[in-house]
Amino acid sequence: MNKFLLVMLFALTSLMSHADLLDTIKARGTLVAGVRADIPPFGQRNKNQTVSGYDVDFAGAIAKKLDVKLLVQDLDPNDRIAAVKSGKVDILVATLVKTAEREREVSCSNGYFVAAVKVLSKKGKFPSPESLANAKIGVTRGTPHVEFVRKQYPNATVIVFEDSPEAISSLTDGKIDAVVDAEPVLAGLLSKMSNPTQFEVSTYANATEIYTIAVKLGEKRLLGVINETLIEMEKIGEAERIFNQWFGPKTATPLPRTFKIFG
Repeated sequence: MNKFLLVMLFALTSLMSHADLLDTIKARGTLVAGVRADIPPFGQRNKNQTVSGYDVDFAGAIAKKLDVKLLVQDLDPNDRIAAVKSGKVDILVATLVKTAEREREVSCSNGYFVAAVKVLSKKGKFPSPESLANAKIGVTRGTPHVEFVRKQYPNATVIVFEDSPEAISSLTDGKIDAVVDAEPVLAGLLSKMSNPTQFEVSTYANATEIYTIAVKLGEKRLLGVINETLIEMEKIGEAERIFNQWFGPKTATPLPRTFKIFG
């Protein structure tokens, strides 16, 4: 093989190595974002079958940054990471908690939401974390709350549900005593209950967790654009505006914004 062919082969190999997911998204003209439609106000299905929410708005901001259209894909919580790894979705914006274990499977962005882990139960039933010691506690499969609750409450009965609405239904029917999840998720679920005045989200927190946007391992350019977008959104007030839209004082899930997005 002569020198010219070697140079051409090197150039072609270099070009192929840079034709990553970011290039694919731009060429396609569409960003496919995995979300969850069962946890308002992060994601909820509307009457016209579209999905809206806090996570959808963040996915939309990233699509705008890339100058492409947004396509949302509703995912089962158990399938979120697999959907990213298989290429079913380009990015995952679905209340994914950032953990060391998950960072070995997918690349994670800066945090875009910080939440306290709390308890939803009948009013006055569990006034302290210790009072849950022997309770029947519901958690959602595919979340870190499963192992967290089992470790913190070894004598409790931990029941794992396929999704959050199923856990709430079991709580309403009296089959379990409490549901452990992130405060904003519990607040959203409580607002949708048929008898919300009978239940409450605990004032105490068991832990704090950070939500991240995930992409396939090795997609450094796409992850860089996502982090750049998040920081820009914070600087121009867009991140706070979206928070207030879904968690502000006039919403069904009023929460204080106790965090900011940093690089």
